[in-house]
Amino acid sequence: MLKEFRDFINRGNVVDLAVAVVVGAAFGAVVTSFTNDILMQVIAVFGGTPDFSDLVLTVGDTPIRYGAFLTALISFLIIAFAVFLVVKALNAAQARIAREDEEADVEQTEVELLAEIRDLLGGRSGS
Repeated sequence: MLKEFRDFINRGNVVDLAVAVVVGAAFGAVVTSFTNDILMQVIAVFGGTPDFSDLVLTVGDTPIRYGAFLTALISFLIIAFAVFLVVKALNAAQARIAREDEEADVEQTEVELLAEIRDLLGGRSGS
């Protein structure tokens, strides 16, 4: 069982996943800081408060904290948009790399075709 666990840990996918989790946590911290320290402060200029957690609706004796929900929703939307931008940039980079590889393949094919034509024409003029 220990050998199976060691083999599992040594697989590349597990290491890649661990790196992705660490980078994702760091990215989340940066986006959270951006949200709380910059964007919510800009919202505070217009709305008067950077944090909506104090907004409460009391029904009977039960407080409904809709402000905390609004703050979490705004943070989620900002983080989701940031992730969207990163994924979009990665997809564009991958598409550009694929296009460059395809162009290189086409260029090589054209060179090979021209070489064949040259060889055929050279064979015809030699006979």
